[in-house]
Amino acid sequence: MRAVVTRVLSASVEIGGEIRGQIGKGFLVLLGVHEEDTEAEAKKIADKICGLRVFEDAAGKMNLAPDPENEKILIISQFTLFADCRSRRPGFSRAARPDKAIPLYELVIAECRARGFTVETGEFGAEMFVASVNDGPVTILLDTKEL
Repeated sequence: MRAVVTRVLSASVEIGGEIRGQIGKGFLVLLGVHEEDTEAEAKKIADKICGLRVFEDAAGKMNLAPDPENEKILIISQFTLFADCRSRRPGFSRAARPDKAIPLYELVIAECRARGFTVETGEFGAEMFVASVNDGPVTILLDTKEL
């Protein structure tokens, strides 16, 4: 599983002309599911997202994990994170098919919510327009094969 985690001041996702998910301060997470991923990867990446210490402490150092009371999470499915770009036209055969990807995507959402976070989402497989105001900018790439 891969996630691009961006610390944001705000983020939103629009589908069909309507805002479907919107947060203030927190994380915008683009989440890709690999064809070989299991529930173990979903739980691992959710744990890492919820514990990622990239918020500033009183001394101005990136030392604090997100606080469910103050930070929210917007999670967007993103199969293109597993693009094979050896040719100029990317291939996506390594991305999990919806029957496998959707339950794992939903498990990541559930795991973050179980930790007390408000989690907004897009819609799996929909054409989405994502907007964000990056904070820092701080953007972290997570890959469960490297965690």
